[in-house]
Amino acid sequence: MDLDNVDFSRVRARFVTDKGEILLGFFPDKAPRTVRNFLELAEKKFYDGLIFHRVIKDFMVQGGCPEGTGTGGPGHTVEAEFNDTLHERGVISMARSRHPDSAGSQFFFVHSDHASHLDGQYTAFGRIVEGLDVLDALASVECEFGPGGERSRPTEDLRLTRVILELSDDSVDAEGESREEPASDEPASEEPQE
Repeated sequence: MDLDNVDFSRVRARFVTDKGEILLGFFPDKAPRTVRNFLELAEKKFYDGLIFHRVIKDFMVQGGCPEGTGTGGPGHTVEAEFNDTLHERGVISMARSRHPDSAGSQFFFVHSDHASHLDGQYTAFGRIVEGLDVLDALASVECEFGPGGERSRPTEDLRLTRVILELSDDSVDAEGESREEPASDEPASEEPQE
């Protein structure tokens, strides 16, 4: 996919996992650098074969660490793009350390109805458009205590087998609504057609 010549709001990322598939849409109007970073990493197959290393049911499911520990990244960081997207169930956001501009490749899916304490503190950049049941399955695995004393380390490997980028005929907004785009040869019109 030529990322220099595509409308990122029409790109979908299909996450193929051990528990099923998740289809993700993006918010380039809210976090353009973050969306581009994620898509570039996916194009390079950076995420293929990694595990979801941190799971807290009714809160979030985290992945994207090449070390599988929450300490790794792609070798670069992305400037934070905090925005007004609510961290509601199905939103994907960048994981980071305490420094706002420390995100690189790690992301998390929100599993709670609304993790309001994350709003405006983490860069939300997309939303699950299909596969919330798969998110539920990922979030429901048994976990043990990890090195930090948090019961969030899955007792089984939850593998992200691959990320497949696709184009869609519609875009997704931060409220989770799909908007069908007019065909490229038709003018956009808000007036009813007879």
